[in-house]
Amino acid sequence: MKYEAHLKDQKETIRFGMILGDSLLGGGRVYIKGNLGAGKTTLCRGVLCMFGFLGAVKSPTFTLIEPYELCKGTVYHFDLYRVTDPDELEYIGLEEYFVSESLCLVEWPERARDKLPEADLDVELILKSRSRDIILHPNTSRGKDVSDNAMASWSTNRGDLEYKMFREDEED
Repeated sequence: MKYEAHLKDQKETIRFGMILGDSLLGGGRVYIKGNLGAGKTTLCRGVLCMFGFLGAVKSPTFTLIEPYELCKGTVYHFDLYRVTDPDELEYIGLEEYFVSESLCLVEWPERARDKLPEADLDVELILKSRSRDIILHPNTSRGKDVSDNAMASWSTNRGDLEYKMFREDEED
C-alpha cells in the first residue's frame, strides 16, 4: 500500500512535513529517501516546526545526527549520506536513539543497510523540476495510521497550516 501527493514547491513540502509531524506526535521511525535536492531536509523542517522548533534546520551531514529536545517530544534527525560502511553506525550507539517515545527522521537510510530497525514509514521524494511527488509507504500499523491521518489532513487543512506557519513566523 502506498499514498501519494504532489507538492508544488518548497512551501508545500514544509506544509506536508507539518501535517506529517502532527500525525507523528508520540514518536516513530520515518526513513526518507530521494536524490540530492529532492527536499528531504525541507520535509524534516516542516516536521520539526510542528514539534515546536522554529529555528534553522540544516541536514546533519557531517555530525550524522541532530537531536531536538522539544516540548512536544524528542526528535532525532539523522543524515547518513556520508556513511560509507554501515558498521560505522555502531560507534554512535544507534540503538539508543530508537526508543518508542522518540521520533527518528532518517535521511539516506539505505546507507545503513540492515543496521536500522524497521521503519514505521518510508517516505520517497521524487523531484520534478521545482515540484516534487511524495510517496508514503507504511510498514507498520503505526505507519498506516500516520499515512491515513496525514493524507486526510493534507486534503483538508493546507490553508489552516499555512496560516499557522506564517502566524508563528510573525511572533518572532
